[in-house]
Amino acid sequence: MPELMYASKVEHSPTLDTVQMVEETIRNAKEVITVAELKRRIPRQVNHNTLKVIFRYLQESGKVEFTPDGVVWIFMPKEDIQAILSKGRTWN
Repeated sequence: MPELMYASKVEHSPTLDTVQMVEETIRNAKEVITVAELKRRIPRQVNHNTLKVIFRYLQESGKVEFTPDGVVWIFMPKEDIQAILSKGRTWN
């Protein structure tokens, strides 16, 4: 019987293409976006549990943050950070 318990558990492993699609949609929103709105904007449907796996990855990697109003893109590429830091440099 234990095999049946394992067989009934469904894993939701997103493909790289799906993760990138969700990343791009959140990044391009340029504002806080609700999960419902995100689901409307992505080019194809994504299972809700798979979306939760993607959200967990994006948050743990420092790319998104969750607010009471939804999710927002917070990641800044290293090049942008270096450009900001070089403009603000007053020592030398």
